[in-house]
Amino acid sequence: MSTQTASTPTAPTPDAPLMLSVSGLRGIVGKSLTPDLAARYAAAFGQWLKEEHNTATPHVVLGRDSRPSGEMFELAATAGLTSVGCRVTTLGIVTTPSVAIMAEQLDAQGGMVITASHNPIIWNGIKSLRSDGVAPNPDQAAQIIEHFNNDHVTHAAVESLQPVQHNDTTHQTHVDRVLKHIDPAPIRKRKIKVVLDSVHGAGGPAAAMLLDQLGVELVHLYAEPTGLFPHTPEPTRENLVGLCDAVREHGADIGFAQDPDADRLAVVDNLGRYIGEEYTLALVALHALARADCPKSAIVAANLSTSRMIDDIAQEHGARVVRTAVGEANVASAMREHGATIGGEGNGGVIWPKVIHVRDSIGGMALLLEMLAQTNDRLDEIVDRIPHYAIAKEKIDIQPGGLDSGLANLKKHYAEARSGSGEPPHIDTQDGLRIDWEDRWVHVRPSNTEPIARIIAEAKTAGDAGELIGEVRGVMGEG
Repeated sequence: MSTQTASTPTAPTPDAPLMLSVSGLRGIVGKSLTPDLAARYAAAFGQWLKEEHNTATPHVVLGRDSRPSGEMFELAATAGLTSVGCRVTTLGIVTTPSVAIMAEQLDAQGGMVITASHNPIIWNGIKSLRSDGVAPNPDQAAQIIEHFNNDHVTHAAVESLQPVQHNDTTHQTHVDRVLKHIDPAPIRKRKIKVVLDSVHGAGGPAAAMLLDQLGVELVHLYAEPTGLFPHTPEPTRENLVGLCDAVREHGADIGFAQDPDADRLAVVDNLGRYIGEEYTLALVALHALARADCPKSAIVAANLSTSRMIDDIAQEHGARVVRTAVGEANVASAMREHGATIGGEGNGGVIWPKVIHVRDSIGGMALLLEMLAQTNDRLDEIVDRIPHYAIAKEKIDIQPGGLDSGLANLKKHYAEARSGSGEPPHIDTQDGLRIDWEDRWVHVRPSNTEPIARIIAEAKTAGDAGELIGEVRGVMGEG
Protein backbone atom coordinates (compact mmCIF):
# COMPACT_ATOMS: atom_id res chain seq x y z
CA MET A 1 0.00 0.00 0.00
CA SER A 2 1.37 3.37 -0.96
CA THR A 3 1.44 6.08 1.72
CA GLN A 4 2.86 8.80 -0.53
CA THR A 5 0.74 11.91 -0.92
CA ALA A 6 0.00 12.56 -4.58
CA SER A 7 -0.37 16.13 -5.79
CA THR A 8 -3.20 17.20 -8.05
CA PRO A 9 -2.14 17.94 -11.64
CA THR A 10 -3.54 21.46 -11.44
CA ALA A 11 -3.88 23.01 -8.01
CA PRO A 12 -7.35 24.35 -7.18
CA THR A 13 -7.70 28.13 -7.17
CA PRO A 14 -10.51 30.43 -5.98
CA ASP A 15 -11.88 30.64 -9.54
CA ALA A 16 -11.43 26.89 -10.10
CA PRO A 17 -12.17 25.18 -6.77
CA LEU A 18 -12.09 21.44 -6.15
CA MET A 19 -14.94 20.52 -3.83
CA LEU A 20 -14.44 17.38 -1.73
CA SER A 21 -17.32 16.66 0.63
CA VAL A 22 -20.05 14.27 1.69
CA SER A 23 -21.55 14.99 -1.75
CA GLY A 24 -18.46 13.62 -3.52
CA LEU A 25 -15.99 15.39 -5.80
CA ARG A 26 -16.72 18.39 -8.01
CA GLY A 27 -14.52 20.78 -9.98
CA ILE A 28 -13.92 22.81 -13.15
CA VAL A 29 -13.18 20.58 -16.14
CA GLY A 30 -9.55 20.79 -17.26
CA LYS A 31 -8.59 23.03 -14.32
CA SER A 32 -9.36 21.71 -10.86
CA LEU A 33 -10.84 18.46 -12.22
CA THR A 34 -8.81 16.35 -14.66
CA PRO A 35 -9.05 12.72 -15.79
CA ASP A 36 -6.04 11.57 -13.74
CA LEU A 37 -7.52 13.16 -10.63
CA ALA A 38 -10.88 11.47 -11.35
CA ALA A 39 -9.13 8.12 -11.74
CA ARG A 40 -7.39 8.65 -8.40
CA TYR A 41 -10.68 9.48 -6.65
CA ALA A 42 -12.39 6.43 -8.18
CA ALA A 43 -9.50 4.24 -7.00
CA ALA A 44 -9.90 5.69 -3.48
CA PHE A 45 -13.61 4.84 -3.51
CA GLY A 46 -12.87 1.34 -4.81
CA GLN A 47 -10.32 0.86 -2.01
CA TRP A 48 -12.91 1.94 0.55
CA LEU A 49 -15.41 -0.54 -0.88
CA LYS A 50 -12.86 -3.36 -0.61
CA GLU A 51 -12.34 -2.59 3.06
CA GLU A 52 -16.02 -1.95 3.80
CA HIS A 53 -17.19 -5.21 2.21
CA ASN A 54 -14.06 -7.27 2.87
CA THR A 55 -13.70 -8.30 -0.76
CA ALA A 56 -10.90 -7.88 -3.30
CA THR A 57 -13.32 -7.44 -6.23
CA PRO A 58 -16.30 -5.25 -5.28
CA HIS A 59 -18.92 -4.74 -7.99
CA VAL A 60 -19.56 -1.09 -8.92
CA VAL A 61 -22.23 0.22 -11.30
CA LEU A 62 -21.13 3.38 -13.12
CA GLY A 63 -23.37 5.91 -14.86
CA ARG A 64 -23.02 9.50 -16.04
CA ASP A 65 -25.10 12.50 -16.92
CA SER A 66 -24.99 13.95 -20.43
CA ARG A 67 -22.21 16.55 -20.10
CA PRO A 68 -19.72 16.57 -23.00
CA SER A 69 -16.92 15.82 -20.51
CA GLY A 70 -18.82 12.84 -19.11
CA GLU A 71 -17.41 10.14 -21.34
CA MET A 72 -13.86 11.26 -20.59
CA PHE A 73 -14.43 11.04 -16.85
CA GLU A 74 -16.37 7.78 -17.18
CA LEU A 75 -13.31 6.23 -18.82
CA ALA A 76 -11.03 7.68 -16.16
CA ALA A 77 -13.25 6.45 -13.32
CA THR A 78 -13.47 3.01 -14.92
CA ALA A 79 -9.67 2.88 -15.02
CA GLY A 80 -9.39 3.95 -11.40
CA LEU A 81 -11.94 1.41 -10.19
CA THR A 82 -10.55 -1.51 -12.18
CA SER A 83 -6.99 -0.63 -11.13
CA VAL A 84 -7.79 -1.54 -7.53
CA GLY A 85 -9.67 -4.72 -8.49
CA CYS A 86 -13.27 -3.57 -8.87
CA ARG A 87 -15.67 -5.22 -11.31
CA VAL A 88 -17.35 -2.38 -13.19
CA THR A 89 -20.71 -2.39 -14.98
CA THR A 90 -21.20 0.74 -17.06
CA LEU A 91 -24.75 2.04 -17.55
CA GLY A 92 -24.16 4.92 -19.96
CA ILE A 93 -26.13 8.18 -19.73
CA VAL A 94 -28.67 7.63 -16.94
CA THR A 95 -30.10 9.51 -13.98
CA THR A 96 -28.48 9.52 -10.55
CA PRO A 97 -31.45 7.71 -8.94
CA SER A 98 -31.28 5.16 -11.76
CA VAL A 99 -27.70 4.31 -10.77
CA ALA A 100 -28.87 3.83 -7.19
CA ILE A 101 -31.65 1.53 -8.35
CA MET A 102 -29.24 -0.50 -10.48
CA ALA A 103 -26.86 -0.88 -7.56
CA GLU A 104 -29.68 -2.61 -5.69
CA GLN A 105 -30.95 -4.48 -8.76
CA LEU A 106 -27.54 -5.94 -9.62
CA ASP A 107 -26.55 -6.54 -5.99
CA ALA A 108 -23.49 -4.31 -6.40
CA GLN A 109 -21.32 -3.17 -3.51
CA GLY A 110 -21.41 0.42 -4.74
CA GLY A 111 -22.34 2.90 -7.43
CA MET A 112 -20.70 5.90 -9.03
CA VAL A 113 -22.19 8.77 -11.04
CA ILE A 114 -20.21 11.19 -13.20
CA THR A 115 -22.21 14.37 -12.65
CA ALA A 116 -22.06 17.94 -11.41
CA SER A 117 -25.82 17.99 -10.80
CA HIS A 118 -27.20 21.49 -11.48
CA ASN A 119 -23.82 23.18 -11.99
CA PRO A 120 -23.03 24.80 -15.38
CA ILE A 121 -21.40 22.86 -18.21
CA ILE A 122 -17.82 23.82 -17.23
CA TRP A 123 -18.21 21.70 -14.08
CA ASN A 124 -18.20 17.95 -13.62
CA GLY A 125 -17.81 15.65 -10.68
CA ILE A 126 -18.11 12.21 -9.16
CA LYS A 127 -20.83 11.11 -6.77
CA SER A 128 -20.28 7.85 -4.91
CA LEU A 129 -23.08 5.58 -3.71
CA ARG A 130 -23.17 2.73 -1.23
CA SER A 131 -24.75 -0.65 -1.95
CA ASP A 132 -28.12 0.71 -0.78
CA GLY A 133 -27.93 3.51 -3.36
CA VAL A 134 -27.36 6.25 -0.78
CA ALA A 135 -24.31 8.50 -0.63
CA PRO A 136 -21.77 7.62 2.08
CA ASN A 137 -22.44 9.28 5.43
CA PRO A 138 -20.01 11.95 6.71
CA ASP A 139 -17.72 9.48 8.50
CA GLN A 140 -17.57 7.20 5.46
CA ALA A 141 -17.00 10.18 3.12
CA ALA A 142 -14.09 11.26 5.34
CA GLN A 143 -12.51 7.81 4.95
CA ILE A 144 -12.81 8.00 1.15
CA ILE A 145 -11.31 11.51 1.12
CA GLU A 146 -8.43 10.31 3.31
CA HIS A 147 -7.68 7.51 0.82
CA PHE A 148 -7.81 10.08 -1.99
CA ASN A 149 -5.66 12.73 -0.33
CA ASN A 150 -2.97 10.26 0.76
CA ASP A 151 -3.14 7.83 -2.18
CA HIS A 152 -3.98 5.01 0.23
CA VAL A 153 -4.83 2.34 -2.34
CA THR A 154 -3.64 -1.14 -3.19
CA HIS A 155 -3.55 -1.78 -6.92
CA ALA A 156 -4.59 -5.19 -8.20
CA ALA A 157 -2.15 -7.60 -9.82
CA VAL A 158 -2.68 -7.97 -13.56
CA GLU A 159 -4.10 -11.48 -13.23
CA SER A 160 -6.73 -10.13 -10.80
CA LEU A 161 -8.06 -7.33 -13.04
CA GLN A 162 -11.79 -7.67 -13.68
CA PRO A 163 -13.50 -7.28 -17.08
CA VAL A 164 -15.72 -4.24 -17.66
CA GLN A 165 -19.34 -5.03 -18.55
CA HIS A 166 -22.22 -2.90 -19.86
CA ASN A 167 -25.92 -2.99 -18.97
CA ASP A 168 -28.52 -1.20 -21.10
CA THR A 169 -31.69 -1.97 -19.08
CA THR A 170 -31.46 0.96 -16.65
CA HIS A 171 -34.28 3.20 -17.95
CA GLN A 172 -36.83 0.39 -18.07
CA THR A 173 -35.76 -0.98 -14.68
CA HIS A 174 -36.29 2.44 -13.12
CA VAL A 175 -39.66 3.03 -14.76
CA ASP A 176 -40.88 -0.46 -13.88
CA ARG A 177 -40.06 0.11 -10.22
CA VAL A 178 -42.05 3.37 -10.17
CA LEU A 179 -45.03 1.86 -12.02
CA LYS A 180 -45.16 -0.97 -9.49
CA HIS A 181 -46.43 1.56 -6.92
CA ILE A 182 -48.63 3.81 -9.11
CA ASP A 183 -52.17 3.24 -10.38
CA PRO A 184 -52.00 4.33 -14.05
CA ALA A 185 -55.72 3.93 -14.81
CA PRO A 186 -56.94 7.28 -13.38
CA ILE A 187 -54.02 9.08 -15.04
CA ARG A 188 -54.85 7.61 -18.44
CA LYS A 189 -58.53 8.39 -17.94
CA ARG A 190 -57.95 12.06 -17.16
CA LYS A 191 -55.80 12.56 -20.31
CA ILE A 192 -53.27 14.81 -18.63
CA LYS A 193 -51.06 17.07 -20.75
CA VAL A 194 -47.50 17.67 -19.52
CA VAL A 195 -44.72 20.00 -20.66
CA LEU A 196 -41.33 18.67 -19.54
CA ASP A 197 -38.00 20.51 -19.70
CA SER A 198 -35.20 17.93 -19.45
CA VAL A 199 -32.50 20.58 -20.14
CA HIS A 200 -30.71 18.12 -22.50
CA GLY A 201 -29.73 16.23 -19.34
CA ALA A 202 -29.79 12.55 -18.44
CA GLY A 203 -33.44 12.44 -17.38
CA GLY A 204 -35.20 12.83 -20.73
CA PRO A 205 -35.32 9.20 -21.92
CA ALA A 206 -36.54 7.66 -18.64
CA ALA A 207 -39.08 10.43 -18.07
CA ALA A 208 -40.47 10.07 -21.60
CA MET A 209 -40.72 6.29 -21.10
CA LEU A 210 -42.65 6.73 -17.84
CA LEU A 211 -45.03 9.36 -19.22
CA ASP A 212 -45.72 7.29 -22.32
CA GLN A 213 -46.63 4.26 -20.20
CA LEU A 214 -48.92 6.47 -18.08
CA GLY A 215 -50.77 7.62 -21.19
CA VAL A 216 -49.77 11.26 -20.76
CA GLU A 217 -49.74 13.70 -23.67
CA LEU A 218 -46.18 15.02 -23.59
CA VAL A 219 -44.62 18.20 -24.96
CA HIS A 220 -40.94 17.51 -24.38
CA LEU A 221 -38.50 20.41 -24.36
CA TYR A 222 -34.75 19.74 -24.68
CA ALA A 223 -35.31 16.00 -24.56
CA GLU A 224 -32.11 14.67 -26.12
CA PRO A 225 -29.32 13.99 -23.59
CA THR A 226 -26.66 16.04 -25.42
CA GLY A 227 -25.41 17.88 -22.33
CA LEU A 228 -25.55 21.19 -24.23
CA PHE A 229 -27.75 22.99 -21.74
CA PRO A 230 -30.11 25.48 -23.45
CA HIS A 231 -30.26 27.61 -20.31
CA THR A 232 -28.64 27.66 -16.88
CA PRO A 233 -29.50 24.13 -15.72
CA GLU A 234 -30.52 24.75 -12.11
CA PRO A 235 -34.36 24.50 -12.12
CA THR A 236 -35.06 27.90 -10.58
CA ARG A 237 -37.61 30.57 -11.52
CA GLU A 238 -35.27 32.71 -13.61
CA ASN A 239 -34.13 29.70 -15.64
CA LEU A 240 -37.59 28.32 -16.45
CA VAL A 241 -39.32 31.24 -18.15
CA GLY A 242 -39.52 29.19 -21.35
CA LEU A 243 -41.20 26.29 -19.56
CA CYS A 244 -43.80 28.63 -18.06
CA ASP A 245 -44.51 30.09 -21.50
CA ALA A 246 -44.81 26.59 -23.03
CA VAL A 247 -47.32 25.45 -20.38
CA ARG A 248 -49.55 28.41 -21.22
CA GLU A 249 -49.04 27.99 -25.00
CA HIS A 250 -50.00 24.31 -24.98
CA GLY A 251 -52.75 24.53 -22.34
CA ALA A 252 -50.95 21.92 -20.24
CA ASP A 253 -52.12 20.64 -16.87
CA ILE A 254 -48.62 20.75 -15.36
CA GLY A 255 -45.03 21.59 -16.24
CA PHE A 256 -41.99 19.69 -14.96
CA ALA A 257 -38.30 20.64 -15.00
CA GLN A 258 -35.42 18.28 -14.28
CA ASP A 259 -31.83 19.15 -13.48
CA PRO A 260 -29.02 17.48 -15.51
CA ASP A 261 -28.81 14.28 -13.44
CA ALA A 262 -32.59 14.24 -12.82
CA ASP A 263 -32.62 13.90 -9.07
CA ARG A 264 -34.39 17.26 -8.66
CA LEU A 265 -37.83 18.29 -9.92
CA ALA A 266 -39.39 21.76 -10.20
CA VAL A 267 -43.06 22.33 -11.01
CA VAL A 268 -45.07 24.85 -13.05
CA ASP A 269 -48.83 24.94 -12.56
CA ASN A 270 -51.54 24.94 -15.23
CA LEU A 271 -51.59 28.75 -15.28
CA GLY A 272 -47.91 28.83 -16.23
CA ARG A 273 -46.85 29.93 -12.75
CA TYR A 274 -43.48 28.72 -11.51
CA ILE A 275 -44.47 27.34 -8.15
CA GLY A 276 -40.98 26.12 -7.59
CA GLU A 277 -38.85 23.49 -6.02
CA GLU A 278 -40.09 24.13 -2.48
CA TYR A 279 -43.59 23.10 -3.55
CA THR A 280 -42.40 19.83 -5.08
CA LEU A 281 -41.91 18.04 -1.77
CA ALA A 282 -44.94 19.77 -0.23
CA LEU A 283 -47.26 18.59 -3.00
CA VAL A 284 -45.82 15.08 -3.05
CA ALA A 285 -46.18 14.84 0.74
CA LEU A 286 -49.77 16.09 0.48
CA HIS A 287 -50.56 13.20 -1.85
CA ALA A 288 -48.41 10.53 -0.16
CA LEU A 289 -50.02 11.19 3.23
CA ALA A 290 -53.49 10.92 1.68
CA ARG A 291 -52.83 7.62 -0.15
CA ALA A 292 -54.57 4.50 1.07
CA ASP A 293 -51.22 2.82 1.80
CA CYS A 294 -50.08 5.59 4.18
CA PRO A 295 -49.76 4.36 7.77
CA LYS A 296 -51.32 6.18 10.71
CA SER A 297 -48.99 8.57 12.56
CA ALA A 298 -46.76 8.74 9.49
CA ILE A 299 -43.30 10.30 9.49
CA VAL A 300 -42.05 12.83 6.94
CA ALA A 301 -38.33 13.67 6.80
CA ALA A 302 -36.95 16.95 5.51
CA ASN A 303 -33.76 18.94 5.92
CA LEU A 304 -33.40 22.14 7.91
CA SER A 305 -33.57 24.33 4.79
CA THR A 306 -36.97 23.02 3.68
CA SER A 307 -40.14 25.13 3.84
CA ARG A 308 -42.48 25.06 6.82
CA MET A 309 -45.25 24.08 4.38
CA ILE A 310 -44.25 20.48 5.06
CA ASP A 311 -45.01 20.94 8.79
CA ASP A 312 -48.48 22.33 8.04
CA ILE A 313 -49.28 19.46 5.67
CA ALA A 314 -48.01 16.85 8.12
CA GLN A 315 -50.06 18.35 10.96
CA GLU A 316 -53.19 18.28 8.80
CA HIS A 317 -52.73 14.52 8.26
CA GLY A 318 -51.68 13.63 11.79
CA ALA A 319 -48.09 13.04 10.69
CA ARG A 320 -44.81 14.20 12.23
CA VAL A 321 -41.81 15.88 10.58
CA VAL A 322 -38.25 14.85 11.39
CA ARG A 323 -35.67 17.52 10.48
CA THR A 324 -32.11 16.66 9.43
CA ALA A 325 -28.91 18.34 8.32
CA VAL A 326 -28.84 19.25 4.65
CA GLY A 327 -27.70 16.41 2.41
CA GLU A 328 -29.51 13.54 0.80
CA ALA A 329 -27.65 10.96 2.89
CA ASN A 330 -28.81 12.65 6.10
CA VAL A 331 -32.46 12.69 5.03
CA ALA A 332 -32.29 9.09 3.78
CA SER A 333 -30.71 7.93 7.05
CA ALA A 334 -33.49 9.57 9.07
CA MET A 335 -36.13 8.05 6.79
CA ARG A 336 -34.75 4.56 7.38
CA GLU A 337 -34.43 5.14 11.12
CA HIS A 338 -38.02 6.37 11.49
CA GLY A 339 -39.70 4.39 8.70
CA ALA A 340 -40.74 7.58 6.92
CA THR A 341 -43.48 7.49 4.30
CA ILE A 342 -41.98 10.30 2.23
CA GLY A 343 -39.09 12.70 2.52
CA GLY A 344 -36.73 14.96 0.69
CA GLU A 345 -35.35 18.45 0.42
CA GLY A 346 -36.70 21.85 -0.55
CA ASN A 347 -34.50 21.92 -3.66
CA GLY A 348 -37.02 19.73 -5.50
CA GLY A 349 -35.57 16.48 -4.20
CA VAL A 350 -38.27 13.89 -3.49
CA ILE A 351 -37.31 10.64 -1.76
CA TRP A 352 -39.98 7.96 -2.10
CA PRO A 353 -38.73 4.89 -0.21
CA LYS A 354 -41.01 2.50 -2.10
CA VAL A 355 -38.78 3.17 -5.12
CA ILE A 356 -35.37 4.10 -3.66
CA HIS A 357 -33.95 6.10 -0.74
CA VAL A 358 -32.57 8.66 -3.19
CA ARG A 359 -33.95 11.93 -4.61
CA ASP A 360 -35.78 11.00 -7.80
CA SER A 361 -37.57 13.25 -10.30
CA ILE A 362 -39.13 10.24 -12.06
CA GLY A 363 -40.93 9.00 -8.95
CA GLY A 364 -41.88 12.58 -8.06
CA MET A 365 -43.57 13.08 -11.46
CA ALA A 366 -45.55 9.87 -11.06
CA LEU A 367 -46.86 10.84 -7.63
CA LEU A 368 -47.89 14.32 -8.78
CA LEU A 369 -49.69 12.95 -11.84
CA GLU A 370 -51.50 10.42 -9.64
CA MET A 371 -52.53 13.27 -7.33
CA LEU A 372 -53.98 15.27 -10.24
CA ALA A 373 -55.85 12.23 -11.53
CA GLN A 374 -57.28 11.07 -8.22
CA THR A 375 -58.34 14.50 -6.92
CA ASN A 376 -59.55 15.70 -10.34
CA ASP A 377 -58.57 19.21 -9.21
CA ARG A 378 -56.50 21.71 -11.17
CA LEU A 379 -52.96 22.13 -9.88
CA ASP A 380 -53.42 25.86 -9.20
CA GLU A 381 -56.39 25.02 -6.94
CA ILE A 382 -54.33 22.49 -4.97
CA VAL A 383 -51.39 24.89 -4.63
CA ASP A 384 -53.55 27.75 -3.44
CA ARG A 385 -55.00 25.60 -0.64
CA ILE A 386 -51.53 25.06 0.88
CA PRO A 387 -50.56 27.67 3.53
CA HIS A 388 -48.24 30.09 1.77
CA TYR A 389 -44.85 31.38 2.92
CA ALA A 390 -42.23 33.46 1.18
CA ILE A 391 -38.72 32.08 1.05
CA ALA A 392 -35.57 34.05 0.26
CA LYS A 393 -32.11 32.65 -0.50
CA GLU A 394 -28.71 34.32 -0.70
CA LYS A 395 -25.13 33.15 -1.14
CA ILE A 396 -21.93 34.47 0.45
CA ASP A 397 -18.47 33.61 -0.89
CA ILE A 398 -16.34 32.07 1.86
CA GLN A 399 -12.98 30.45 2.38
CA PRO A 400 -12.67 27.15 4.32
CA GLY A 401 -13.57 27.84 7.94
CA GLY A 402 -14.59 31.38 7.06
CA LEU A 403 -18.12 30.96 8.41
CA ASP A 404 -17.14 30.05 11.97
CA SER A 405 -17.01 33.56 13.45
CA GLY A 406 -20.27 34.58 11.76
CA LEU A 407 -22.10 31.56 13.16
CA ALA A 408 -20.69 32.26 16.62
CA ASN A 409 -21.94 35.86 16.41
CA LEU A 410 -25.41 34.65 15.35
CA LYS A 411 -25.69 32.07 18.11
CA LYS A 412 -24.66 34.57 20.80
CA HIS A 413 -26.94 37.32 19.47
CA TYR A 414 -30.11 35.22 19.12
CA ALA A 415 -29.57 33.21 22.30
CA GLU A 416 -29.96 36.50 24.13
CA ALA A 417 -32.82 37.82 21.97
CA ARG A 418 -36.49 37.60 22.87
CA SER A 419 -39.52 37.22 20.63
CA GLY A 420 -42.92 38.84 21.10
CA SER A 421 -43.82 36.05 23.53
CA GLY A 422 -40.79 36.82 25.65
CA GLU A 423 -39.08 33.55 24.73
CA PRO A 424 -35.79 33.20 22.84
CA PRO A 425 -36.02 31.56 19.41
CA HIS A 426 -35.26 27.87 19.00
CA ILE A 427 -31.69 27.32 17.79
CA ASP A 428 -30.65 24.14 15.95
CA THR A 429 -26.89 23.59 15.43
CA GLN A 430 -26.83 20.23 13.67
CA ASP A 431 -25.99 21.90 10.33
CA GLY A 432 -24.65 25.42 10.59
CA LEU A 433 -27.34 27.34 12.45
CA ARG A 434 -31.13 27.38 12.09
CA ILE A 435 -33.08 29.89 14.16
CA ASP A 436 -36.86 29.42 14.52
CA TRP A 437 -39.51 31.84 15.66
CA GLU A 438 -43.27 31.26 15.64
CA ASP A 439 -43.73 33.02 12.30
CA ARG A 440 -40.35 32.80 10.55
CA TRP A 441 -37.01 31.00 10.43
CA VAL A 442 -33.52 31.43 8.98
CA HIS A 443 -30.83 28.84 8.21
CA VAL A 444 -27.14 29.66 7.66
CA ARG A 445 -24.79 26.88 6.54
CA PRO A 446 -21.73 26.20 4.38
CA SER A 447 -22.45 24.56 1.01
CA ASN A 448 -21.32 20.97 0.41
CA THR A 449 -20.71 21.58 -3.29
CA GLU A 450 -19.49 25.19 -3.69
CA PRO A 451 -17.14 27.53 -1.75
CA ILE A 452 -20.08 29.54 -0.44
CA ALA A 453 -22.37 29.89 2.54
CA ARG A 454 -26.12 29.77 2.01
CA ILE A 455 -28.60 31.92 3.92
CA ILE A 456 -32.22 30.80 3.62
CA ALA A 457 -35.07 32.60 5.35
CA GLU A 458 -38.82 31.99 5.33
CA ALA A 459 -41.60 34.25 6.57
CA LYS A 460 -45.17 35.22 5.77
CA THR A 461 -44.09 37.82 3.19
CA ALA A 462 -41.13 38.25 0.85
CA GLY A 463 -40.34 41.56 2.54
CA ASP A 464 -40.13 39.92 5.96
CA ALA A 465 -37.93 37.11 4.63
CA GLY A 466 -35.59 39.56 2.93
CA GLU A 467 -35.47 41.74 6.04
CA LEU A 468 -34.53 38.69 8.13
CA ILE A 469 -31.64 37.85 5.77
CA GLY A 470 -30.43 41.45 6.00
CA GLU A 471 -30.59 41.32 9.79
CA VAL A 472 -28.64 38.05 9.88
CA ARG A 473 -25.97 39.35 7.52
CA GLY A 474 -25.55 42.39 9.76
CA VAL A 475 -25.11 40.25 12.88
CA MET A 476 -22.60 38.08 11.01
CA GLY A 477 -20.61 41.15 9.96
CA GLU A 478 -21.35 40.63 6.26
CA GLY A 479 -23.01 44.02 5.74
